[in-house]
Amino acid sequence: MSLYRNTIWFLNGIQQYTRKGYEATSKDFKTKDFDVSVVGRSYMITGANSGIGKATAMGLAKKGGTVHMVCRNKDRAEEAKSEIVSESGNTEVYIHILDMSQTRKVWEFAEGFKKEYPSLNVLINNAGCMMHKRELNAEGLEMNFATNTMGVYILTQTLIPLLQKSQDPRVITVSSGGMLVQKLRADDLQSEKAHFDGIMVYAQNKRQQVALTEHWANVNPVIHFSAMHPGWVDTPAVSTAMPQFHQMMGDRLRSVDQGADTVVWLALSRAAARKPSGQFFQDRKPVPKHLPLAWTHSSAEEIHSFITQLENLARAVQSHDADPEGHVDASTPQFA
Repeated sequence: MSLYRNTIWFLNGIQQYTRKGYEATSKDFKTKDFDVSVVGRSYMITGANSGIGKATAMGLAKKGGTVHMVCRNKDRAEEAKSEIVSESGNTEVYIHILDMSQTRKVWEFAEGFKKEYPSLNVLINNAGCMMHKRELNAEGLEMNFATNTMGVYILTQTLIPLLQKSQDPRVITVSSGGMLVQKLRADDLQSEKAHFDGIMVYAQNKRQQVALTEHWANVNPVIHFSAMHPGWVDTPAVSTAMPQFHQMMGDRLRSVDQGADTVVWLALSRAAARKPSGQFFQDRKPVPKHLPLAWTHSSAEEIHSFITQLENLARAVQSHDADPEGHVDASTPQFA
C-alpha cells in the first residue's frame, strides 16, 4: 500500500465519510424513497444488536418488515429486540444466536433457517470484527477472515436458494471505504505472509466482500446484490477496535442512523432495486470501487482463484463430520 494512496483516501474520507459529508449529500435524498410498505417481507441482519445493525433493524421494523436479528450475545440481543419492538410497535422481530466466526455453525444455522422459513426477501451482512492479533477459529481459519469473509460467503451462498424463491430478493453487505487502499490478495487470503496489521487485514476482508458482491451479481441475476460504505460511524465496534481514531475524529463521526441510512435505503426502496446489481454504494449512490490511478484492480484469474478457494473451504466445512461424542473424523478434509 503506497503512502500516496493512503493519503488520498484519508483526505477523501475527511470530506465524504464524516458527519459533515453525510449532511452535504443527504440534501439530495428523496424522502419518497422510503414511502413503501414492507409488511410481509422478511429481513435478516447479522450483528443486529448494536451500532449500524441495530439502527438498520429498527428502521426496517418501523416500516413493518419481519426482522430476523442474528446476534452473538443473547442478553444484548434480547435488550435490543425489546427496544426495537417497543419503539416500532412491531412484534415480528426474532432473535437467532450465532457467532459469525464459527464457520461450521454458520452453515448449520443457514441450513436450519432454510428448513424453518418459507422465504427470505433481504439478507444484510453487517456483522464484522477487527482483531489486531492473529488468532485461529476451530476450523483453523484466521478470525477476521472467518467472520468478515468466510461467514459472509457461507451464510449468503447457503441462503441463495431461499432468496431466489422470494419476491424482489436482495443481498446487502456492509463493507468499508478502507477497502479502497487494498488490492485483493488471492495468494494470501488469510494474511499469513506479511506483517499482521489488524486494520489492513480488515480492509483486505472488505475488499474481498466487494469482489464477492460482484461475483454473486454476475452468477445470480435474480437477486439484487450490493455492497456499501456507511462512512466513519460512532459505533461501539469502532471505539473498541480503533480507539485512537475514534478519539481523534470525535464528533466528526456519523451517528449510527446516518451510517445505517444507505443500508435501509438499499433494503427498502424501489429506487435501489433499479440500480444495476453488484455495485458499491455510499450515501445512496454508486461510487467507484477503486481510487483514481490505483493499482487495486484484479485480473479475472485472481478473482477465479479467490472464489475457488472460498468454495473449497466451504466444501471442507460441509464434509467435516463428528461423532456423537464430538470427535472429528480424521479422514475428513480440514482447513489448512
